[in-house]
Amino acid sequence: MFAMCRRWGRLEGMAALVGMELEEIRELIGPGQPPYRARQLYRALYREPADDLGSISTLPAELRRRLAVDHTVGLPTLERRFDSADGTRRYLLRLADGKTIETVLMAEPGRHTVCISTQVGCPAGCKYCMTALLGLERNLTAGEIVGQVLYVARAGKRGQAALSGCPLGGGQGSQSPFSKINVVLMGQGEPLLNLPNVLKATRLLTDLEGVGISPRRITLSTVGLVPAIKELGSASVRPKLAISLGAASDEIRHRLMPITRRYPLEDLLEACRRYPLRPWERLTFEYVLIKGVNDSDADARRLVRLLANLKCKVNLIPLNPDPEIPFQPPGRERVLAFQAIVRRGIPCFIRQARGQDVFAACGQLSRQGQIKEPA
Repeated sequence: MFAMCRRWGRLEGMAALVGMELEEIRELIGPGQPPYRARQLYRALYREPADDLGSISTLPAELRRRLAVDHTVGLPTLERRFDSADGTRRYLLRLADGKTIETVLMAEPGRHTVCISTQVGCPAGCKYCMTALLGLERNLTAGEIVGQVLYVARAGKRGQAALSGCPLGGGQGSQSPFSKINVVLMGQGEPLLNLPNVLKATRLLTDLEGVGISPRRITLSTVGLVPAIKELGSASVRPKLAISLGAASDEIRHRLMPITRRYPLEDLLEACRRYPLRPWERLTFEYVLIKGVNDSDADARRLVRLLANLKCKVNLIPLNPDPEIPFQPPGRERVLAFQAIVRRGIPCFIRQARGQDVFAACGQLSRQGQIKEPA
């Protein structure tokens, strides 16, 4: 135990290279190196990705030794991995300071999605979400956000993913090994409460010289923080926007999602109308269906009226239940009836639950199975 604490303490005191943009790496290396050295290190961090500095054979040994004195690559380490019967994998990852977060890999033929966290815990307090029970411990850095994608890719490259057709860790020639995956910022945390780090992470994830994921394949999910939505819209490089609506009335929404009491639906919808969508883009509204709370025909008709004249789609998410959550999901027939009403006015889809048996589904991320350590 002492040895592990000493190792985490050393890593916590060292600067992580993952999370640095190319210009920051140039400044770190200094003018004494050829200009291409920074690009070599940048590519090794984000395109390969490297396990440690010693494995970056494109760099001179002396430069690697100098960097290793007070720098580390900065990827998280695996605490535990949970494999679902449906192929989903939940990774409990440990950060340099010993805190843990969760990352989920959902693999399907031709479509592979990595769900990543943006905070340790979450302050939003949504009553139907197990992550809310954790509270907020801290924001993640840009490197810790990007590092989750890199970790899963490295696991795939080493064969740990063991998923048929999984593109993670592959790639031919100049093609990014990440070009065929989707990234969703829907794990632990409210991304818009950590917006500077989220935007920096997005720049790193979309940079064609590095990770190289298309902005079309990255989606951020928020409970709807109006001022931050406006700030997000002004960013030159940004993910797609998904809003967790919860309900189509302020009364129910505020009861389910306390943080939204500061942002009435009228203000939220006005921010959505003003949001600068790119030509290929539409807003996504996520609606968690809860039995007897927000799943009636009247709720469905209210939702259609609320979102009228917006370029959007709706994802219905039947609640993923848990004994600690005082709600239940509606039956399949009720979900289909709700969808049928919404579809009359808006494209509407039902999100299939993935990884429920290992607490990897939407709203279930609460570090289940974490090994407790003595105080």
